[in-house]
Amino acid sequence: MALYLVTGGAGFIGSHIVEELVRRGESVRILDNLSTGHEANLASVRDKVEFHRADIRNPEALRPLFTGVNHVIHLAAMVSVARSMEDPVETTSVNLNGTLNVLLAARNAKVKRLVMAATCAVYGDNPSLPCVETQLPQPLSPYAVTKLAGEYYGKLFDRHFGLEVVSLRFFNIFGPRQDPSSPYSGVISIFTDAYLRGAIPTIYGDGEQSRDFTYVSNVVDSTLRACSAPEARGKVINIGTGVSCSLNQAISSLNAILGVQVRPQYAAPRAGDVRHSRADISLARTALGYEPRVDFEDGLQRTIDWLRKAGTTGGTNG
Repeated sequence: MALYLVTGGAGFIGSHIVEELVRRGESVRILDNLSTGHEANLASVRDKVEFHRADIRNPEALRPLFTGVNHVIHLAAMVSVARSMEDPVETTSVNLNGTLNVLLAARNAKVKRLVMAATCAVYGDNPSLPCVETQLPQPLSPYAVTKLAGEYYGKLFDRHFGLEVVSLRFFNIFGPRQDPSSPYSGVISIFTDAYLRGAIPTIYGDGEQSRDFTYVSNVVDSTLRACSAPEARGKVINIGTGVSCSLNQAISSLNAILGVQVRPQYAAPRAGDVRHSRADISLARTALGYEPRVDFEDGLQRTIDWLRKAGTTGGTNG
């Protein structure tokens, strides 16, 4: 039985990964400062995990938490493009300095492998789709810049410091426990919540911008594969579905599932947002044996079912 340390483990993605690790019988230690994560996300496994409230920007607090750890899954971050445009200094402090602290702590504790959450935002508005890992990054926001720099640090530690590192570029994740009340949350959870409250969803731009919306269980599967797959070491790997959907199409899907005819309101585009995004997942298939199991429509139905059960004000995020 291996010991996994999950930074940001009380958040949206982290809590799903923690649940799956517990289901597999692994030992789990969680590090989260609860700035956006919530202990309530861990309700189903709270008595089966070790939880520590700590900040990745504090090296002294990190050191003892890495003792005996076999694998680190590093998710703790400031995850919003919009917020990074408002506060690039804080974004850099968390996403870059914090990540460097995690890498150093993992190296010093002789952790075997660290899997890092990277982002498709590093591609920017690259006209060549789908996005392939070999493309030149074109980050358009402080968030994307800091996450790209974290990837480079990961490669450095893998090559020179004896720590195996894998960076996974996640594409537009959605699903249960993504907080619809946060202005920085994923658009699918915000849209879905608006529908269930009888409100009109807002699209920033003309709605023809497209995303590779990836249901959270696909991300859980790929992340845990990356913890042990020999071919993944030292690589940066896209994690998506390989299929894109425009925001207008997402609205049409919500209308069809819910049996309504809602027309969104449109607002000015937001700075830092990319126009189109779609993953080439060829490398994920060969290096991880990854195949997305839940498509957009199925994931949307599951998210709606969860929001209905949780109540429109009950979501949490991380």
